[in-house]
Amino acid sequence: MRNCFLLFMMLMGLSAFGRDITGQILSENDSVALKGAECMLSMGDDAVVKTLSNDNGLFKIKAESTQSGRLKITASGFLDAEVLVPAGSGNVELGSIYLMSGKTLDEVTVTANAVSNVNGKTIVLPSLSDVKSSATALKLLQKLPLPGLEANPINRTLSVDGGNPMILINGVPSTMNDVNSLSPGEIAKIEYSRITPPRYADKGYSGLIDIKLKKRDDGGNVYLWSRACPWTGFYDGNFRGSYHQGASQITLYYIPSWRNYQKVYDNSTSAYIAPDFRVDIEQNSRSPFNYLSNLLTFRYDLKPSSKTLFSATLNMNIFSDHRRVFGESKDTNYGEYDFQEESRGKQYSPSLDLFLRQDFNQNNSMEVEVVGTYLSDDYRRDNSYSITQSGDESYRMDVDNRRLSLISEISYIHQFPRNISLSGGFQNTLSHSRNTYLDSDYRPILTENNNYIYATFSQSVGKVYYYVSTGMKMFWMRNDLNRRHFIKNLTSVMVSWNTDAKWNVKANFRYMPWIPGLSSLTDYPQQATPYLVSNGNPDLKVAEYLTYSLSSSFNHKKFSASASFSWQHGIHPITSDVVYLGDHKFLSQSVNASSSDVLSAYLNLKISGLKGFGAQISAWFGHMRSVGSDWKHQLNSFSGSFSLWWNKGPFTLSYWRKIPGKTLYGQSVSKEENGDMLSVEFKSDNHWTVELDWMYMFDRKGTRYASWNYTPANPSYSFRNISNNSNMLVLSVSYTGNFGTIFSPGRRNLNNTDQGSSLLKM
Repeated sequence: MRNCFLLFMMLMGLSAFGRDITGQILSENDSVALKGAECMLSMGDDAVVKTLSNDNGLFKIKAESTQSGRLKITASGFLDAEVLVPAGSGNVELGSIYLMSGKTLDEVTVTANAVSNVNGKTIVLPSLSDVKSSATALKLLQKLPLPGLEANPINRTLSVDGGNPMILINGVPSTMNDVNSLSPGEIAKIEYSRITPPRYADKGYSGLIDIKLKKRDDGGNVYLWSRACPWTGFYDGNFRGSYHQGASQITLYYIPSWRNYQKVYDNSTSAYIAPDFRVDIEQNSRSPFNYLSNLLTFRYDLKPSSKTLFSATLNMNIFSDHRRVFGESKDTNYGEYDFQEESRGKQYSPSLDLFLRQDFNQNNSMEVEVVGTYLSDDYRRDNSYSITQSGDESYRMDVDNRRLSLISEISYIHQFPRNISLSGGFQNTLSHSRNTYLDSDYRPILTENNNYIYATFSQSVGKVYYYVSTGMKMFWMRNDLNRRHFIKNLTSVMVSWNTDAKWNVKANFRYMPWIPGLSSLTDYPQQATPYLVSNGNPDLKVAEYLTYSLSSSFNHKKFSASASFSWQHGIHPITSDVVYLGDHKFLSQSVNASSSDVLSAYLNLKISGLKGFGAQISAWFGHMRSVGSDWKHQLNSFSGSFSLWWNKGPFTLSYWRKIPGKTLYGQSVSKEENGDMLSVEFKSDNHWTVELDWMYMFDRKGTRYASWNYTPANPSYSFRNISNNSNMLVLSVSYTGNFGTIFSPGRRNLNNTDQGSSLLKM
């Protein structure tokens, strides 16, 4: 009896270590669930457990061991796949596993996107119907149920909650140029978060977009896209060619952009107010401008094994612009007079990016990146005023800027049992800038040493995923004779709960310091107008922001919805102010306000796959409050966007409209850019797409910009409109060609630019 009891206890002990391995099997080509896929789990003791996926592609295997193992998945018509199952006693949710087609399959119609929430991210698998009805990758992103994401098809930009997102392609840093160089058919899935991961928190990004591409084999690929308006100086292009052979891949980019706008109009009213002086000014002007940008990129990738990737990217951007202003001014002090402003700029910014990724095993990986950049920026500006009473006045700003920088980063991640992950990294930016002011031959030297070290702990416990991250930012700057040192903490906490397959609830807290840049700290006064002198402020304090957010999302078949609420509290936010200097002169510079608060609510609804029809609507409401030493302002704002589309065979008809909102920042209010677009797309085959867009429909003023300033010493209102954009018809043509197929799981699109500047331009 005793022996039987001991045997019973041993069996109970073994069963206590049992755990469930679950996941879903999908086709990589079209995200369709695969029924009957064989799943074989091999453990360290050579035991093999088998099962088949059900009608929804779901599978569940009971593992009797806590050791690590390998899950092999096979399905007819698809290539085999292997997934490492980590050691541990807890259940393992592998999420979605994609199988690559091993032969040509008949076309499968997908009626809706597959949406899931894994490790705090929203994962969306684009449906075949959405891919078919999208001429560009940007238009595909516009159709996906990604709350907080705004895709602007006119400017070809992405924003998350009003800020620039961190963009990854296959898990590595990329830019909007990289996104716009993709064709919709290349995208396998999107991993998205409105919360910026701790690794990128120091860079000021808002949210994360990680685009996963479909795998390819040896061969070449060409993507060509071009758009222009026949009667307006408006042209954009994107040309990419790549070729892969063996372990090597070569990619070439050329991205030109040109504008020549003559019908640009500015109207403003302002006042300069002092205890013993006041002047009111009304100005009306025409402000034509043109610019030409040429971005050239050459990249070489070497992937000798599945664990190693080396990449080198040479990036060259050549940019020039010319801007003019011709106007009349009504001045209660000087009377009526004409004024003219003219500026020219030339920039040349090459960079070299070297990157190495090493996966030591399934649990440990490391990335190392070194980027060297050079910036040559020549800026010329002349302001002249034909004033009858005091004679002609002119102000000149001629400055050459040369900047060298070295950007380095190392990151490491280790996976522990029980779905625990620990990651950390170190980032450093060294820069040396020289501004040469030609009118005075003043040549200040500006240097910075920016360091960021961080660590993140994360874990999945059942349906709950959470992370805790903390880091330290150490920033040393020197601006000629002024030196500033900053040491600040960065902390964030996030909890995500998948209540069931349809609902997800997420909460987040973030503490973020905002350190002023070199241009804001530059102490060099410059005359901008007959009344205004502009200067930096070397005494600025660090602004600090505390953000709390709560969000929930729901996804069911063809419908998805999400809502969020957030509160951001700012301490010593940096804003602009104008004070009286005396002798009818005023000083404009950056200062620290007392506090700022933004309370916001957001709602997003999306439905698709209704016999080719789809629609999405987003709405945002915010209450903003800003407080200074002797002033306080409040603002309520509503903004949103909606899009509709219908696809039938090779034709797609779509409409997008943006409802611009307002933003309060310190004592300034600005209104967002308006926009709408009606599009007709025609895909003649798998290679060619022709698109006709009608932008700013029935709007004689075209693009509009409005802003207000409540500064007591310099209240103002300004309005600009670009009539060249009014009722603009734009023709777009794209071509995608594959010569064989190109292998790209290790594809590297690098963040190889340095956005820093030490130059305060007027």
